[in-house]
Amino acid sequence: SSAGEGTTKIRKMPEITDGVSFDTIAREWRCKWSLEDKASLAAAQKELDAILAEVKAVKGVKNVQRVVCGGCGDFKVITALDAASYGEWEAAKFAPEEKFLEKLKAVKGLERVETQTYTLMTM
Repeated sequence: SSAGEGTTKIRKMPEITDGVSFDTIAREWRCKWSLEDKASLAAAQKELDAILAEVKAVKGVKNVQRVVCGGCGDFKVITALDAASYGEWEAAKFAPEEKFLEKLKAVKGLERVETQTYTLMTM
């Protein structure tokens, strides 16, 4: 047998159920901004800018995306991590989540400040 043969490990991805696997877990922070006054959207972006480097420095982060819908007033920040690193961030209470959400809640015109966790898988 040649050197190294049989040493490749195939890492099984987590599965929600049979055939529904994933390799990424995402944490979403979201709110609604006022369509009448875009100052609330600008303030939300300013608060995101203030914590973006800290979020990107979280171990295992693959990417941070911002979603804005001008039709329904969505402002969403999606932080995607490799599944293996997610537990550590969860144990740290998704820092800087708490301070970011408190800042959003203080902005006039921002409503429905919420969070959600879900899995992602490129198909």
